[in-house]
Amino acid sequence: MPRSETRAERIYTNLRGDILTGRLLPGQRLPFAELGARYGTSVGVLREALSRLVEQGLVLSEPQLGFRVTQVSEEDLRDLTSTRIDIETLCLRHAITHGDIAWESRLVAAYHTLDRTPELASTQPPTVNEDWAAAHATFHAALLEGCPSRRLRDIAASLRDAAELYRRWSRHLGGEDTRDIAGEHRALRDAVLARDVEQAEAALTRHISYTTHALLASAPDDLMTSDDATPASATPA
Repeated sequence: MPRSETRAERIYTNLRGDILTGRLLPGQRLPFAELGARYGTSVGVLREALSRLVEQGLVLSEPQLGFRVTQVSEEDLRDLTSTRIDIETLCLRHAITHGDIAWESRLVAAYHTLDRTPELASTQPPTVNEDWAAAHATFHAALLEGCPSRRLRDIAASLRDAAELYRRWSRHLGGEDTRDIAGEHRALRDAVLARDVEQAEAALTRHISYTTHALLASAPDDLMTSDDATPASATPA
């Protein structure tokens, strides 16, 4: 890989990590001068990294104003959750209807990797294990791979990326401490392999909804702002 591509990938990874761990806060402006000093890189490399994060819903690009971390809000979270449920359950229904044995095999393999990967890294305080995060994304992508509509799969993937910020913040705020996330994934796998559309859709709906309920229950009042409010400035607990 050329050196410039290696540097761009590193800056993208660092920026994304700082957003998801709360070192760069929801709503925070991302001026090139400050980011260049922080990461020791050029405007061109930063623009490439930020553009990728815009595609994932983690950063907003505002004409004449530049970039900022996506603001979290109760209104947006509820809308995102509802839309994800609509799109992902539809996609899953098509996957179960049309998916073949090869799709089932990929799903089983993705589940096995996820189930055998620790969710938390050995850090203090504990943070999400990035290998688990990658396995989690792969499992959810595998669930929907049997859907024959590429456009529908792409929309579902985009919505999952947008929800990642909320999911990570739910973990930071302690909203998932009692959650049996492994059991949720197992229930999803079993319903899909049984080709039980209703059970699979119900399991996926519960799975998507859990983070929303946990975050709204545990978030400080000044974190879940309205879309027009001043960005939150408190460091997550």
